[in-house]
Amino acid sequence: MDKRLRIAGIVGAIAFSIMVLTSPNDPIPLPDLPSEKLENTSVEILAENLEKPRSIAFAEDKIFVTEKQGRIRVIEDNKLLDQPLATLRPANVFDGGLLGITTHPDFVNNHFLYVFLTYEEDQVLWNKILRITESNNKLKDALTIFDKIPGSVFTNGGFLKFGPDGKLYVGTGTVSDSSHLPQDLDSLAGKILRINDDGSIPEDNPYPNSPVFSLGFRSPQGITWDKTGNMYAIDLGPEKNDEINQIQPGKNYGWPEKECTGNEKYEGAIMCYDPGIEPGGILFYYGETIDLENTFVMTSLRASNLYQLDPEEGLQSQKSILSGVGRIRDVIQVPEGDLYVITSNTDGKGFPDKTDDKLLRILK
Repeated sequence: MDKRLRIAGIVGAIAFSIMVLTSPNDPIPLPDLPSEKLENTSVEILAENLEKPRSIAFAEDKIFVTEKQGRIRVIEDNKLLDQPLATLRPANVFDGGLLGITTHPDFVNNHFLYVFLTYEEDQVLWNKILRITESNNKLKDALTIFDKIPGSVFTNGGFLKFGPDGKLYVGTGTVSDSSHLPQDLDSLAGKILRINDDGSIPEDNPYPNSPVFSLGFRSPQGITWDKTGNMYAIDLGPEKNDEINQIQPGKNYGWPEKECTGNEKYEGAIMCYDPGIEPGGILFYYGETIDLENTFVMTSLRASNLYQLDPEEGLQSQKSILSGVGRIRDVIQVPEGDLYVITSNTDGKGFPDKTDDKLLRILK
């Protein structure tokens, strides 16, 4: 694989491009596009001064954003509300805290939100999944539905999303790069879990009485499905070998015994980035608002881009949708067809400006 990635920033009618080389050690210091420039093009700024945002979810006319230090922020009618929906107390570690968020498929009736939270107990780090009941943009109730996922300072995973089958899928990380827990079916570390919306174990999981859906991951990030139900997930490597994987029930993806490809005992990645670009949120775009050549959309932190690509065709299909706003962590599509992204310049690796971080809407 060519170790140089060409990253061109193209956003609708924005007439600029940037070419950089990825580095295996340092994030890329891209200049930020001025706010007034964004507001006059096909990108709209909906919220500013978010603090270390990690994940976004959509329901009705609301966007929910987690901030790593424990706040759930609400953007209603495209305006950031002053008061958070909830303020939780996560562990204060580099890549832990309040991480993933998703809404229940029947949110309009039950108002359930699900979040992934790192906490400390007796000097040991753990992760748990909370089901939060929302009422008028406030926390009505919070219930731990799944607990004792091994925690880490650096690799917690933390993305969660409901699949087309109505089950909740959760990416969990390894406790350290030297740990072999991702290969241990009795451990919840380094896995993609599949659970019911109440935290119980589905009867049709690949391993009896186990929430494990697949294993052998370092730090799973975005999870998504295509129209035919094929599941894909990102797994971050240690500085290199970031993977895009097609996920199959009961399959082993190799960490820490394998990275990307090369060992027939394990499933190989369908795309591998060496050096790494720190992919984050992913989705298949099936809307009509934005004209894309490829439906697979992926955020990148280190490469500071929102990309479109075809994982089957590889790197030659990769093109930029958005750049110039720094590190991009997560992306969602709303029913109207717009894409929403959050930047991640205040996470300790970026180059924040005075208004970071931001929630942006891509209009066309």
